[in-house]
Amino acid sequence: MATIGYADLPVPGGGDGPDGAAALAALAEALDPHLVQHVANLAERNSTMSDAPTGMLVIAADGTTWAKTASGWATLYEPLQPWQSTISLKSGFEEGIVDLGVRLTDGGKHVWLKGRIQRTDGQLIYDANAVNLGSVPSSLTPAELRTFDGTCSMGGATTDATGRLEILNTGVTSAYGVAGDILWWYQGTDGTAWVDISGDYWLD
Repeated sequence: MATIGYADLPVPGGGDGPDGAAALAALAEALDPHLVQHVANLAERNSTMSDAPTGMLVIAADGTTWAKTASGWATLYEPLQPWQSTISLKSGFEEGIVDLGVRLTDGGKHVWLKGRIQRTDGQLIYDANAVNLGSVPSSLTPAELRTFDGTCSMGGATTDATGRLEILNTGVTSAYGVAGDILWWYQGTDGTAWVDISGDYWLD
């Protein structure tokens, strides 16, 4: 039986026997790994495509697209998920004029945060050391310490527009917080009226 194309598809030749059903089954089996497969969601992909060959393309109902690589599944596309209000604030803090939210991308490994935090009593956020503002859900706790710039109010005496935000990593317990806590480090004069935690970090 001859093969054609880059996929080496089996096609009966003139000298092959008349077993059309077997030939058709062989062709279907050879074509199957090259077809775009469709699933309802990630759970169905994991349960039905665990033995998928390298190169297989799978699309979920919401458009999320994966390709099977030698090292596992790679996410080629995923629709943006809505912001989730899953950030917990410590006592004495509240949400500011920008709503708090969390969004995941890149196969659930990339965390995006947004929103402003302020004190409930209207006073400035200030401490000589770290201020524990709140925490992310345990599922969003990074494997290693994550830090990024956080902007803040420049009202009053302060002249510093940014401070340092930290997301404490798995297994950490310190004088300032535990895994998943959001710490604010700031050296500006007299503190600041609000902190914007908008930024992103990787879980792995």
